[in-house]
Amino acid sequence: MLLGSFIDSASIPIPIDVLMGMWAWNDRQHFYVYALLAALGSTLGGLIPFYVGRAGGELFLLNRVNRARFESMRTQFEKQEFLAIMVPSLMPPPTPWKLFVFGAGVFEMQTLNFMLAVFTGRLIRFGVETALVVKYGPQIVNVVGDLARKHLAATLSVLVLIFGGLGWWMWRKLRTKRLDDASQAL
Repeated sequence: MLLGSFIDSASIPIPIDVLMGMWAWNDRQHFYVYALLAALGSTLGGLIPFYVGRAGGELFLLNRVNRARFESMRTQFEKQEFLAIMVPSLMPPPTPWKLFVFGAGVFEMQTLNFMLAVFTGRLIRFGVETALVVKYGPQIVNVVGDLARKHLAATLSVLVLIFGGLGWWMWRKLRTKRLDDASQAL
């Protein structure tokens, strides 16, 4: 599972969801191990397109978009860089995940934050998939994937609402803490 998800994220697409579902179904007691290994392998494999983007991606993008558009993309990415990587990491294929990873390298996201975002997103995705397979059988992965693709706008809207609410909650907590620290300093 570790090697397969590494290869899938690094270069050659492999139907990792199907393989993981089969292995989780055959070894239901240890389904969570497959999700952890797949998330770890995907995180480590994602470092390859990430570093390719960091090494020469800026020139690649500047050949395709003008400087103003490039800077606009950089600004947008930096505002929500963690979510810009975590949300695509949650999405099933055919999401162009490697393009987001390449972009994270181009816009010089910190490696640790990148790895944490990918690991978190992939762990949630693979954990839900393996839990569904164990509960309902291997066919559920195809059913959920088809529903997500057919209702992509609704799926993305729900994810945006969930992560937007989470971001707002975290922002309020940080703001309250800063205000409390500032009042204690006086």
